[in-house]
Amino acid sequence: MKFYIVTLGCKVNTYESEIITEKFIQNNFTLTPVMQEADIVIINTCSVTNVADNKSKKIIRKVRRENPHSVLVVCGCMSQNHGRTLESLDIDILIGNKDKSKIVNFVQDYLTQKQKQTIFYDMQQVEFEDMQIDHFSHTRAYIKIQDGCDNYCSYCIIPYLRGKKRCKDFATCINEAKILSTKHQEIVLTGIHTGSYYNDNHDLTDLILQLAQIDNLKRIRISSIEALEITPKFLDMLKNTPKVCDHLHIPLQSGSNQILKLMNRRYNKETFLNIINNIRKIRPDISITTDLIVGFPQETEELFQETYEFLKLVNFSKIHVFPFSLRNKTKAEELPEHIDNKIKKIRCKKIIELSNQQQLAYYQRFVGQKLFVLIEKNDEKYSYGHTSNYLPLKIDSIIPVNTFCEVLLTEACQDYVYATIKKVAK
Repeated sequence: MKFYIVTLGCKVNTYESEIITEKFIQNNFTLTPVMQEADIVIINTCSVTNVADNKSKKIIRKVRRENPHSVLVVCGCMSQNHGRTLESLDIDILIGNKDKSKIVNFVQDYLTQKQKQTIFYDMQQVEFEDMQIDHFSHTRAYIKIQDGCDNYCSYCIIPYLRGKKRCKDFATCINEAKILSTKHQEIVLTGIHTGSYYNDNHDLTDLILQLAQIDNLKRIRISSIEALEITPKFLDMLKNTPKVCDHLHIPLQSGSNQILKLMNRRYNKETFLNIINNIRKIRPDISITTDLIVGFPQETEELFQETYEFLKLVNFSKIHVFPFSLRNKTKAEELPEHIDNKIKKIRCKKIIELSNQQQLAYYQRFVGQKLFVLIEKNDEKYSYGHTSNYLPLKIDSIIPVNTFCEVLLTEACQDYVYATIKKVAK
């Protein structure tokens, strides 16, 4: 039988979908790239914003309409958020954020018994669901080292949907990385709150130092890390571990201390800037990207302008900007003075324009330099990949995927930095 999987949202969902895929293949199902051919369709949903919720529901309806006879499985944050209210969408197997690794078993039971299943858990009470993968469909392999979050930022629903912080066994992380390194030269460490990793008296820095000892592994990338987790210990590791990529994604969310306090972000902008400066003292050319929310309740035009000026001061290499999205159950729902959607759109546009300027300026800094790139895909004329500092390169040669190359960067555009091949490393 054939199956098809739709993955929405974050890198954690991507990793979990890879686990689901691997389990199905191990049980003699065939992955098809064509949804209409599938006997089973799995939708791994996202609920980080209202837009994500609506997109997930739209896809569920589309799949049921176009695949009326397929077994429809829905899992993930949106299903965890809305629970049994989704049963009206004619879903055959409906679960939340637990037991994704068991979906193939649920499908096998359904094929035998023809009985719909709806299974939900209290996510505050669950243990870490142990998942290990042997191969990843992307050139860069992900390892989910952590799940859940204890921070409860006032705008964020994810702690309610993913549960309390819990982490993968330290030795299991190392073993998974060793297996993946036989096929992948770069590994991305990911989680809901990746920087909070702690297991068996080992933190994230300890894990990275141990992973750096794996010979086959050329790069270690961190999906995201909070500013307050950039400790002196982490900085020392960053200084002395060249396998760690020259790119950190550090969410800011606002450049106004007043809004940061309302967001329950636990730092102020002065502390954030000091941490960024400490990183750049160690790695002057590092790419630092961020997340930003605009239109948070009580964000006046003056406070937005304060954020805008702070973004210019920090000079990120890219800003991922999101309009504030009201989520039920969060503290932000109770705040007064919510911002009109039209104002949010105007502010988003202004931040996007600034981000594009800063991104292009960062790209241009490297024109004329030689850097190493990991080839991730190619077409009839070009190869594509990313450098350690996450420059997206377009190379005028056809190079096999999963090859490291030294290239000369020749021209910077908004979407790519063009490059020519100098030497194939592997």
